Formats: sequence, structure tokens, C-alpha cells
Amino acid sequence: MLQEKEAELRDISAEVSKIEKTAHRFGQLKEQHDMLNYELNNLKQRLAQTSFQQTKEEIEELNKKIETLQKTIVEARETQTQCSAKVKDLQAKIADGKGHRERELKSAEEDLKRSKKKSEESRKNWKKHEQDFETLKLEIEELQKGIVTAKEQAVKLEEQIAALQQRLVEVSGTTDEMTAAVTALKQQIKQHKEKMNSQSKELKAKYHQRDKLLKQNDELKLEIKKKENEITKVRNENKDGYDRISGMEQKYPWIPEDKEFFGVKNTRYDYNKEDPQEAGRKLKKLQDSKDKMSRNVNQKAMVLLEREEEQYKEVMRRKKVVEDDKKKIQAIITDLDEEKKKKLKVAWSEVDENFGSIFSTLLPGTQARLVPPDGVDFMKGLEVKVGFNGMWKESLTELSGGQRSLVALSLILAMLKYKPAPLYILDEVDAALDLSHTQNIGNMLKAHFTNSQFIIVSLKDGMFNNANVLFRTKFIDGMSGVTRTVNVANIKRAAADAASRGR
Repeated sequence: MLQEKEAELRDISAEVSKIEKTAHRFGQLKEQHDMLNYELNNLKQRLAQTSFQQTKEEIEELNKKIETLQKTIVEARETQTQCSAKVKDLQAKIADGKGHRERELKSAEEDLKRSKKKSEESRKNWKKHEQDFETLKLEIEELQKGIVTAKEQAVKLEEQIAALQQRLVEVSGTTDEMTAAVTALKQQIKQHKEKMNSQSKELKAKYHQRDKLLKQNDELKLEIKKKENEITKVRNENKDGYDRISGMEQKYPWIPEDKEFFGVKNTRYDYNKEDPQEAGRKLKKLQDSKDKMSRNVNQKAMVLLEREEEQYKEVMRRKKVVEDDKKKIQAIITDLDEEKKKKLKVAWSEVDENFGSIFSTLLPGTQARLVPPDGVDFMKGLEVKVGFNGMWKESLTELSGGQRSLVALSLILAMLKYKPAPLYILDEVDAALDLSHTQNIGNMLKAHFTNSQFIIVSLKDGMFNNANVLFRTKFIDGMSGVTRTVNVANIKRAAADAASRGR
């Protein structure tokens, strides 16, 4: 019965392992689903900020500049036409007469100079704008090429978006299926846990029954010993009786010779033909002999012997049953011991690895291990070995007080890491350490306990610098006060580390 329960327990453990793997796969698919959503949003933002949109805005701006330049060219040409007309008018006035020419010659020459200067400036501006126009034309051609490229990129991005959306739909479908599967698996886990609890109770009852059987076995052994002593005593008494009978047979040789005729008819031992008086005398004589013999021979010895032999056989049968049960129990104990040994070996390996890693973080350049003493199995005990740059110390007494404190702290934290808790409270564990060791403790906690929270009481800055939130107590005007300070940099760094681990 117990072996069947253990087989069921192993099957349940295997099923739980499969369920945990399925849950892990669900977590991976959900993470992939979130990542695809993130990539889709990024592609949409990139499409909104693509060079196609920027190029389109630049083209519109350049078209506006071209229109402005064309208007400027038209205005310059109109100004040139007006100046030419004015020159012709001045030339006509000069032809009208010498007097008028003399009066207005100077003014006309000045106007002519100004007009020529303005015309020259307009011509230069026109040439400059014409060059700008050519430049803008080339830029427009380049921008048009960029538009074509941007359109191609937009088409590719739309294809990528469509593919990602399709993939997102597939992953969403898979996620829904996995969600339903996980829900069903959680229900199975709950049922298996209930079954395991029931089997644990049965196993506990079996252990109780085993203890009870062991106790009964001890009691039966004691009873068997008593019965064996009684049987020995009865056999000794029986042997004494037989010895006396044998002595009488040796003393009276006729007894063995005539023994077979005792009570036989027509013999001298035919008690029916015996003379009563003679028989009485013989009876009295035999009675006297019996009385004498009864003092030494137990007449009930044979009856007691038979009864004791039956009891002995029953006890031996019960003993065999107990021994068979004992063998089964011992086999179970052996299996449990082997399982315990395997679990302890796994725990030793993990704690040893964490112990060395944590101690080397607290005290760089050092090594630490948990090893069994020479010639002793690890089940008998382990001892701490510490080395500095490859040189191993013979004993912890060679270490300083601070170093021994770090060894003890590393060992405690390594054991806690084997079976971690969500919250730890440390009260001035760095009181006997210098600042460098205190700083190393803070770094070690951040590196090795990323999924746990610590409440640490400390009086040293090396520990403060690693805190995400710092509570300071003050004594102001006869009253205690508490201030809360948030280390934003540490919180952002922790969030970034968590995000990187999530990817």
C-alpha cells in the first residue's frame, strides 16, 4: 500500500513538473505577445516620423519659396521696364531743347545713375534668384527621388505591420488557448495538491503504524524471550522426569521388558484378573512410590509442554509476520534515507556555490567552500574552508574578527538563498565591519537577491548609498522624528535591470 502511494506521489510530481513547464511556456508566449505589440507600436511611430513625411513638408516649403522668387523676378522685370521708359523720357526731354536740357540734365543724370544702379541690382537679383531656382529645381528632383524611396519604405513598413498584425493575431489565439490550458492545469494542480495532502496524511498514518509495529515487535521479542525461557524450564523439568523414569528402568530391569504387557489381558499385568487385596497392596505400594516420585516429577509436564509448544509455534508465526513487516519498513526507511541523501546533496551543492559567490563578492579575491572533513561522508557534517588568492586556510581561527563575521553572514545568506523569502530584516550586521566591507554588502545584496526586499538597520554611509528608500531618525526638541528619502537613481537602475532581465 505504501509503495503504491509513493508511486502515485512520483506520478503526481511528474505531472506537476509538466504543468510547471507548460506555465513557463505560457509565460514565454505572453512575453512574446507583449514584445510584438511593442514592436507594432514602434513601427507605427516610425511610419509617422518617416522621411517621406519630412520630405513632403520640405517640398511644400520649397514650392512656396519658388512662388516667392517668381514674384520677385516679375517685380524686378517691371522695375527694369519702368526704368527703361524713364530713360527714354529723359532722352526725349534732352532732344527738346538745350535750355531745358541744361536745367534737367544734372537731375536726369542722377536719376539715370540711380536707375542703372537699381537695374543692375535687379539684374543681379534676378540672376541670383535664377540660380536659386535651378538649385531648388535640383533639390526638388532629389526630394522626388526621396519620395519614391520613402513610398517604397512605407510599402515595406505596411507589409511588416500586416505581417506583425497577423503574427499578433496568431499569438493572441495561442495566448487564449494557453490561458484556458493554464486555467485547467491550475485546477489539476489544485486537485493534485489535495490528493498529495491526503496521501501525506496516509503516509503519516503509515509512519505511525510503522512505529506501532516496531513497538509491538519489541514487545513480541520480549514475550518470545520469556516463552523461550519457560520452554527451556519445562524441557529441563521434562528431562528430569524422563531421567528419573530412565533411572527407574535401569534400577528395575523388568520394567522395560514387561512394559509392553502392562494392561494386556491374560497376562500377569491383566488388571481385571488381579486380586483386589494384592492389587490394593500393590496400589498402596505404588502410591507410596508415586508419592515419592511426585516430589521430583511434574505430572503435568507433558501437557504443559504440548501447550507451550503450540504457543511457541504461534509466537514464531507472529514473529515471522513481524519480521516481514520489519523488512518492508526497513526498505521504506532505506528509500527515504536515499531520497533524503539526494535532497541534501543537491542542497549542499547549491548552498556551497552561493556561499562561495556571496563571500567572494563581500571580500574580493577570496574563495569559500563547504566540504566534508577528510574521510567523513557529507551526511556526517560539513566544515567551512576559506582561501585567499588560492591559498586555503587550515582553520577559521586564522581569520580576523571581521572576516569571520563575513563568513558567517555569507553562509546564512547562502542558506536563505537556497529557499528564498520575499522579505529579510538585518539589524546592524555591519557594525563590526569597515566601510569597504559595508559597501560590498550593499553591492552583494543588489547582485544576489534581485527578487527579495531587505529592511536593514545601519549607521554607515556605505550601506545608505545602496538603499532605494532611506528612513532617518532624528531627535528634535525632545521628540523623535523620521524622514523618508527616495534614491531615484537606484530605483531607475533597479527598474532598468528588471526590464533587461525581462527581455
